[in-house]
Amino acid sequence: MFIEKIEKETLLKPLQVVIGIVERKQTMPILSNVLIEKELGKIRFTATDLEIQITTTIDTGTEHELNAAITVGGKKLQEILRILPDQSKVSIEVKENKAQIKSNKSKFNLQSLPAQDFPTLSNQLADARKISLSQRALKALFSSVQFAMAQQDVRYYLNGVLFVIEDNIFRAVATDGHRLAYNAITIESSSEKIEIIIPRKAIVELSKLLSDDNETIELEFSAQQLKATFSGIELTTKLIEGKFPDYQRVIPNYTNHLSINRTLVQQALQRAAILSNEKFRGVRFVLTEKNLCIISSNSEQEEAQVEIETDYHGEAIDIGFNVNYLMDGLSSVHSEMAIFSFGNPNSSILITSPDDLEFRYVVMPMRI
Repeated sequence: MFIEKIEKETLLKPLQVVIGIVERKQTMPILSNVLIEKELGKIRFTATDLEIQITTTIDTGTEHELNAAITVGGKKLQEILRILPDQSKVSIEVKENKAQIKSNKSKFNLQSLPAQDFPTLSNQLADARKISLSQRALKALFSSVQFAMAQQDVRYYLNGVLFVIEDNIFRAVATDGHRLAYNAITIESSSEKIEIIIPRKAIVELSKLLSDDNETIELEFSAQQLKATFSGIELTTKLIEGKFPDYQRVIPNYTNHLSINRTLVQQALQRAAILSNEKFRGVRFVLTEKNLCIISSNSEQEEAQVEIETDYHGEAIDIGFNVNYLMDGLSSVHSEMAIFSFGNPNSSILITSPDDLEFRYVVMPMRI
């Protein structure tokens, strides 16, 4: 017996940790499988797509059992465990090229591929540099920038987040060419400068797995890989090669500033967005003394105007933006007020937060 009478929740929890990178259909069938290894009273689950690998381990308390390993379809095993009644006991038995899952009077036979054929990324990083910080801090840092990552862009270096670690400052930057998000936190220590691009998929998975408490996460960096170790989980990912855009040149230093209630402007944008063009999602910001008018229209000649009283006293500005980009940025501002900074009608907008002085969000204008 490979696994004998273990509660389904005990197996389901670690499986859900690794399953996020498993696809049902792969060019290599074994990549749709999860590697399950049993040794010295522990069961280890591993999944990979050859670019990223996640491993987590649980204790079984049965050290006398023989070591063994199998691979089974990850999504199918997850669905089976989910559908079983709560507190069900699950056994897994390996018969030739099949894994038989049994619980009460239910029995499932899944195809199994040889464990020795399962590809794994090396988790021994050569010349690695390490830093440690709280999971909460890293999760908040990711949350404030990751929405600006590109997705399947031919400029592959945009499909991720830039990490720059230098002089006890951990900077994170993401851009898709239309907007850019930047934030930074202080960490206890760092060695020489580290500058790497973490792939989108690794950022998304880490964000899901990180906790909101102050438990520590250890990050190890090499020239080709990042390894994150936390809460019994080990995530290893290849890095993106390429030159990330010079984010410092993109972040402007404007003199026209508008401090405005974040919730108020979010609600105004949501109302204006209803009649914006479905494809381009453009809205006009018409800013005059003590007044902001947000205007949208569409191909059916429909128009919305939403006005907000402000304390603005700068130059009059009429400029267009993608409404979705603005709302994404405001969702990362957690203070009561947001600060909008403007240049001229052809310039970007800079959104900052009075409660998070490092946060910067830049949105390029659009012609409306």
